[in-house]
Amino acid sequence: MLWYKAWLETRWRFLIGLAIMICSAAGVVFTYPKVQELLPSIPTLDVGGELGRRIREAALLAREYRGFVWSQAFRQNLAQIGTLFAVLLGTGGFYSGRAALFTLSLPVSRGRLIAVNAGAGLAQWFALALIPSLLIPVLSPAIGQHYDIGSALVHGLCLFCAGAMFFSLAVLLSSAFTDVWRPLLLTLFIAVALAIFGAIVPALERVSPFGVMTGETYFRTGTLPWRGLIGSLAVSAALLYAAATNFARRDF
Repeated sequence: MLWYKAWLETRWRFLIGLAIMICSAAGVVFTYPKVQELLPSIPTLDVGGELGRRIREAALLAREYRGFVWSQAFRQNLAQIGTLFAVLLGTGGFYSGRAALFTLSLPVSRGRLIAVNAGAGLAQWFALALIPSLLIPVLSPAIGQHYDIGSALVHGLCLFCAGAMFFSLAVLLSSAFTDVWRPLLLTLFIAVALAIFGAIVPALERVSPFGVMTGETYFRTGTLPWRGLIGSLAVSAALLYAAATNFARRDF
């Protein structure tokens, strides 16, 4: 019953997020032939500064299908959209809303309540991270390209582990506030601040949550970012433990 209730409360966030991320992944695949046609004109652009550097880097990455997929899907679209829906899945639930008192009246401990709610949300987030990633190697033959399924799995795993931190932070903040908007906006603000800080200080970008999420280390060196993955899971576990402790002590 608890698992089903958790699913009912978040199913539309999950389904909408899945549809958007699938369309985003498919869009990256099917726009690649057009990008190839435009590539010859890109070197003629003379743009200086950081913007110029990023344009030239994007053009260089786009010369190979693997680089284009990483730069457009895993570094940008899926990471950005995924972060939003990881936060949405972690926000609210039974911590607020009309069903809160009914949920608290059920003959189960608060620890089990938060464990089921967090477990259901993480399972949905896992599906959001993996399904669009695996769609890329499935669709690639349609445009005459090949994308390694192992790389798709690794990038999906990186997306899940780093995104789980934002999910867990949203759960923690939801256990501290009685409304939905403050946890949502605070978590998104922190995520945006981290992304901006990483962009301003490129040396820290790879070790930031978004650096782990994009799997840049794996893309450039073929090495899994073990420290980042383990650290992300450890931070997520600590945030969920803090949420469970705070929820158990709350007086509703």
